[in-house]
Amino acid sequence: MALTSYQVQFKRRMKRAIRLRARADQKARRYAQLLADALGVAEDAAVQMNALNQLYNVDVSTQTLLIGDLRNLVTQSQLTDALAQSTPGEELVIFNQIPDGNGGQALPANALFGEDVTTPPLVIVVPSPPQVIDNPTPQTLTREQVDG
Repeated sequence: MALTSYQVQFKRRMKRAIRLRARADQKARRYAQLLADALGVAEDAAVQMNALNQLYNVDVSTQTLLIGDLRNLVTQSQLTDALAQSTPGEELVIFNQIPDGNGGQALPANALFGEDVTTPPLVIVVPSPPQVIDNPTPQTLTREQVDG
């Protein structure tokens, strides 16, 4: 049984979307691991700074503002736990049979899916609201305008 162009388009678009999702997951895992490592290094630096502060009786900040803000948002153990509980590609992808609702006609190209759109984009023009003038000054008439 041959696939209709609608089904072919669906499969192509779905494969592209799954590929993008996998790349995003891969980057998120890499950056989460790098952030966890950086927070660990920052903790080691804070321990050393504390030791120097006590040894020389000074009060130098043990962390930068950015590290302080990041540690308020997430800890190294939270990141490593989240990474340990999830494995790459854990999502199950099941293709269901898609009903052909348009008689097998090809769908129009869509830039969202990286397809070249040859027709001009549909632009919806919303009229701007009328200008509202607060407390308009009343028109004053001069004597010449009245006598006329």
